[in-house]
Amino acid sequence: MARAETKYVCQQCGTAHPKWSGKCDACGAWNTLAEEAAGPVPKGLGGARGKLAFQGLDAAHERLVRRLTGIAEFDRVCGGGLVPGSTLLVGGDPGIGKSTLLLQIAAALAQGREGGALSCAYISGEESLDQVRLRAERLGVKAAPVMLAAATSIRDIAGALDRADPPDFVVVDSIQTMYLDQLDSAPGTVGQVRASAQELIRLAKRRGFTVMLVGHVTKDGLIAGPRVLEHMVDAVLYFEGERGHQFRILRAVKNRYGPTDEIGVFEMTDAGLREVPNPSALFLGDRQAPSSGSAVFAGIEGTRPMLVEVQALVAASSYGTPRRAVVGWDGNRLAMVLAVLEARCGVEFGARDIYLNIAGGLRIAEPAADLAVAAALVSALTGAPAAADTVVFGEIGLSGEVRAVGQTDARLKEAAKLGFSAAILPPRRGRATEAGLALKELAHVRELVALFEDAAPAPSPRVLRGAR
Repeated sequence: MARAETKYVCQQCGTAHPKWSGKCDACGAWNTLAEEAAGPVPKGLGGARGKLAFQGLDAAHERLVRRLTGIAEFDRVCGGGLVPGSTLLVGGDPGIGKSTLLLQIAAALAQGREGGALSCAYISGEESLDQVRLRAERLGVKAAPVMLAAATSIRDIAGALDRADPPDFVVVDSIQTMYLDQLDSAPGTVGQVRASAQELIRLAKRRGFTVMLVGHVTKDGLIAGPRVLEHMVDAVLYFEGERGHQFRILRAVKNRYGPTDEIGVFEMTDAGLREVPNPSALFLGDRQAPSSGSAVFAGIEGTRPMLVEVQALVAASSYGTPRRAVVGWDGNRLAMVLAVLEARCGVEFGARDIYLNIAGGLRIAEPAADLAVAAALVSALTGAPAAADTVVFGEIGLSGEVRAVGQTDARLKEAAKLGFSAAILPPRRGRATEAGLALKELAHVRELVALFEDAAPAPSPRVLRGAR
């Protein structure tokens, strides 16, 4: 065996460098190289051939039964429950409620809300046992038979779990605090995070229990440590939310056992996280009387239709460069919609400040929100409020055409269920369920501008230079 050597590993992307430098050549991050001792490199693998026993795709196998937690929003994101032997990684901003969520999940499984009770273990590397008990008392789950431990050594954790009757569900909070004594680097470094996660994943696969790892995030909102960590686990969940709002969104960005576009909605209360079975009604609960600059968007999150309010404010700018502030939507997408409204419809936004907000702290990514954003912007500019009983959805192309979007039936049915009576949408392809709504189909965004121009209060401000 060759002797060990020293290398410098970027803590942002995991790239190894032979010598230290101020900037990582791979990701461009500054001051992220840390010295680590590389393990001995084997000279050759060798060994006898033919040790692998290959099997066909149709070989008999044991079908895995998912374990329901009893928390429907969490089970939805996981794809219908937890799979034995799987590893899930949960990331989120500090204080967003990751530990609270996982403790509630462990308590629900231990109490057997859905089916038989499971043995659960909660291993904390950041808090003492008394701190975990205080949280459990606040959440009202102190009586749940959850086993607690405070440890950071993977050797100790593996020794406790590597037995014939391990716990069915294990929480490790967090993976950045764990370490292997075989490595000389400090906990939280790329080598330690990668090696610690690999040991826990290997143990979970062999013993058949489910592991949930808590991961810290960087200032950019990504899970800290090597990117390979997200490739190693079976599911990656992000716990999101604005600190100024009580709503929390659990979003799956990777899931080997289910869809990757599902979300779960929770509300943070004094007694912990509470499920929100009907997010649309909650997001629209604080909606005021009809006012300019507001439109209701009928969106889709995963398989669930969801209605949210899009708010816009257009004001005269006192600076040479107008301000563009966006919360909950893509700023580049807003710039595109503004450009289309100016170039194709003659609406003047260039000398005005634009403020756009998705009410409730939800972040929207689908292009179907283009038409609702355009409606809110034109409403704010003309002073004509959108109808309170109307939902809007549709994608806008660069030539100003309104393009069709998917799952139109589900959007309309959700709107009808919440009491809406009209919808502004793209031209439908084929037959769609109207759900008792009065439908206004628009082929071009110019038609949307005309609706607000006709409804603008007199005297109406001149916002059109003439459609092109």
